[in-house]
Amino acid sequence: MEKQIRKPIITVLGHVDAGKTKLLDTIRGTAIAEKEAGGITQHIGATEVPIEVVRRIAGGLLERYGFHITLPGLLFIDTPGHEAFSNLRKRGGSIADLAVVVIDVNRGLEKQTVEAIDILRSFKVPFVCVANKIDAIRGWQTKRESFSNNVKEQSADVVEELDRKVYEIVGQLHAHGFRSERFDRIREFTKEVPIVPVCAKSGEGLPEVLMFLAGLSQKFMENELSIHVEGPGKGTILEVKEERGLGKTVDVILYDGTIRVGDEIVLGGKEGVITAKVRALLEPKPLDEIRAPQEKFKSVAFVHAAAGVKIAAPGLDLALAGSPLRVKTDGREEKEVADEIQHVKIESDSLGPIARADTLGALEALIKLLQDKGIRIRKADVGEISRRDVIEMEGIKEKEPLKGVIFAFHTGAKPDALEEAGKRGVTIFQGDVVYRLLEDYDRWQAEQKNKSLEEKLERLVLPARVKLLPDHVFRNAKPAVVGVRVLAGRLRANVDVMNGKGERIGRIAAIQLEGKPLSEAREGMEVAVSIEGATMGRNLSEKDELFTVIPRKQFHELLELGSVLSQPELELVSEIMGLEGKEEA
Repeated sequence: MEKQIRKPIITVLGHVDAGKTKLLDTIRGTAIAEKEAGGITQHIGATEVPIEVVRRIAGGLLERYGFHITLPGLLFIDTPGHEAFSNLRKRGGSIADLAVVVIDVNRGLEKQTVEAIDILRSFKVPFVCVANKIDAIRGWQTKRESFSNNVKEQSADVVEELDRKVYEIVGQLHAHGFRSERFDRIREFTKEVPIVPVCAKSGEGLPEVLMFLAGLSQKFMENELSIHVEGPGKGTILEVKEERGLGKTVDVILYDGTIRVGDEIVLGGKEGVITAKVRALLEPKPLDEIRAPQEKFKSVAFVHAAAGVKIAAPGLDLALAGSPLRVKTDGREEKEVADEIQHVKIESDSLGPIARADTLGALEALIKLLQDKGIRIRKADVGEISRRDVIEMEGIKEKEPLKGVIFAFHTGAKPDALEEAGKRGVTIFQGDVVYRLLEDYDRWQAEQKNKSLEEKLERLVLPARVKLLPDHVFRNAKPAVVGVRVLAGRLRANVDVMNGKGERIGRIAAIQLEGKPLSEAREGMEVAVSIEGATMGRNLSEKDELFTVIPRKQFHELLELGSVLSQPELELVSEIMGLEGKEEA
């Protein structure tokens, strides 16, 4: 069977408002970006750009850079950030061949940009950087043409300002382990990430973007892009959608082979593997998009990779986004699909949290982030949080209080599960932005640790050093009542005190400030204390300094509380250890 080169699959990533949708919108010449709420991409889509369009826009540049193109075109996946990129998954990597990382040239790398490039690195997906919004640089005159031509018409100081911003990005990328350079200064494309300055609004720089995507795909990925077009189709489910007149459909990116009407397909479902017969294949026209077509899809008899296609078939109600889809041939496909889904899910005996997500890709992304933080997961599965999950986590919480929690990414909890979580005190971290779930967990963990430490401190004797104030003896004995200044540490009632020789003097019965009871006196405070067992002139004098007596078994615990005790307090603990040792000697 003869191999053919297919369209490379390209994903567009970047921080919110960096201009991802606008970039694709300008390429397509449609108005999708303006129609979307707040300019933020809401759904996943696929856009085919035929090679004729690439040649029309970037022909001269392709020749200048020596790229000879035989690709049939480019297939863009439009995603709302890197969470959706996770559904472009296949076992051991991504179906994306190349990525475009859109950066606001005036803001540089932002949090989601860094996360996007980290994910691309982990999936081994090469990328081109687009430094967008060059029109916001003061004095820049933008035009709908190549950056290479337009930059010649800018004043020297404006070009210098652009260079300064581009090299800030170069420095930021270097800090994250990537060598990069402005595209027209690169010597080795295999070793450096090209940065293309663009204005997505006007279209300036887009010829260079298309030129690099087509040229680099052709030059360095020809082997990976060569497929047996007539072979059985392989794809990944991007989205599961209800369509009027069709019922549940799946939007699929086909990355290998061919799929035909009447083919039997095997795909992942929420409750296991689904087998179905293709009733209809719906394909967008070139330069149209799956999620917002200006015209209805056209029905086709077959689809070759690479393509975005909507599949209508019976029994897709429980189809799972992010799961593999295979055209059935010899019956091995069911096991392959089942194995791949099982490979993502987790069922273990670890004393760790439960992870839940709405799609297989989202679950895989959540698992990866948790594991990167060294968190061992007890269970990971697709779907809503169940009552059983909550009960299971209560058991973990009793053994490991900080690990008996549930993460829910892009999914919710069943009503009985929420009620049970409230009763049993099981914490649920729920949200649609994966890194925020982790931030919320880190914050909660820190709060719980501090709470635990504060509770521990309540039952321990804290170090304190006090000096008797001259002329502040209010009672000589039974109990002695004197004025003291706290020189260091924290003094509480119901603790024994000793002098500088390590000799026990008595027990602090009460503390008062201006006639009112006080639970704790801190460094610098002057208070009245009553000391049971002390007698002025016998075992206590006005010149004495007193120290709290810390039980031997508590020394180690106190020294471990470095995050709660100050450095002077920790030093005082060591000093008191020495005094108590002196008395024993």
